[in-house]
Amino acid sequence: MYQQFRGNSNPNSPMQVVVVEPYVYAALMSLVGKRVVIDTSRGPVNGVVLDVKPDHVVIKEHDSTFFLRTCEIVWIMPESS
Repeated sequence: MYQQFRGNSNPNSPMQVVVVEPYVYAALMSLVGKRVVIDTSRGPVNGVVLDVKPDHVVIKEHDSTFFLRTCEIVWIMPESS
């Protein structure tokens, strides 16, 4: 699924396209407040899911906060307690 919109009413202006992955978004929403490992194209990130938006997820680990773009996620795994 994707959304397209123009910055202004000029038909010749560039069009921005936003990719939304509804199943990844739903999976992440079910994990808010839980520890996860998320593998990205740049390597794994683990921590607690703080917030989820259609285009990114916020992960907190100790004093570090990571904003991961949803389109960079390869897989998600809840950490076992």
